[in-house]
Amino acid sequence: VVAQPWRRTPGRVAAAVAVAGVGIAAYDGLIGPGTGTFLVLAFTALVGADFVHGSAMAKVVNAGTNLGALLVFGFTGHVWWLLGAAMAVCNVAGAALGARMALRRGSGFVRVVLLVVVLALVGKLGYDQWFAG
Repeated sequence: VVAQPWRRTPGRVAAAVAVAGVGIAAYDGLIGPGTGTFLVLAFTALVGADFVHGSAMAKVVNAGTNLGALLVFGFTGHVWWLLGAAMAVCNVAGAALGARMALRRGSGFVRVVLLVVVLALVGKLGYDQWFAG
């Protein structure tokens, strides 16, 4: 008997996305850094999107979670608005540059960048866990 590979039916995709969504949301709320990477991986592996479209969908979801956090922390007075504005300008510039590069160079380029980011994230989290106090 040969096992059949997992087939993407709407019900299975919805269930897998729900499970991944809960896990990624918990990670985003508790830890935060790298959430976009996990979203890209989920969209490519579970939904079947290529890396360019998966990255675009991840940006939309990540922007929504960041807006929610900004509202909560902003209303409670825990936001450094000037620093946040400077970071927002740099974020928009980097996003525009990254989107332009992704569209010009394609999915393979995005895959390589994603791999480098994942390795850097794993290295940083490992360093923080074992060597930094």
